[in-house]
Amino acid sequence: MPAGWVVPSVRGWVLPKGIRLSRPIRAKLDGVDGGGRIAVAGAEPIKVRVVRLAHANGLELPSYASSGSAGMDLRAAIEDDLIIAPGERTQIPTGLIIELPRGWEGQVRPRSGLAWRHGVTLLNSPGTIDSDYRGEVKVILVNLGQEEFRIGRGDRVAQLIVAPASQVVMVEASSLASTDRGNGGFGSTGVD
Repeated sequence: MPAGWVVPSVRGWVLPKGIRLSRPIRAKLDGVDGGGRIAVAGAEPIKVRVVRLAHANGLELPSYASSGSAGMDLRAAIEDDLIIAPGERTQIPTGLIIELPRGWEGQVRPRSGLAWRHGVTLLNSPGTIDSDYRGEVKVILVNLGQEEFRIGRGDRVAQLIVAPASQVVMVEASSLASTDRGNGGFGSTGVD
């Protein structure tokens, strides 16, 4: 977990096993008053165990492209180039099996450059990798562009973000607290 990582401050929140914090500090972030949020400074990185399958031999493990990156790049573990025609979708294997700590999830998200330049994005986005899943991580790509899109071995096809995932208990109620928004959804707050 990088220094300066921001998490919601919730009364009774418990950190997953193995996470040690040194001096949580209240933060005033760009445009955010810090109310209800804390910055975690000096936290040790979370270690995620990875099994590399045979078809991923020689490929880089997921890594951050820069020191400020939120997501790690996932690469295509394919032998031969693959073409996705406009309107088609396919599963791209990464050749990786990961072991996330309990209380954490993996989020598989699109790469903005592929989406903008080629119209290639992810279905089921973000895809969720549960902490108890032990199968190969695969990426569901779709070509929403006008032209065929070629994927080669080792190409960066998605991003993986590892984030806390709370479990809740649903409590049935006959009514809920009212809000100014009420049941307005799907653009009810406007566009500007």
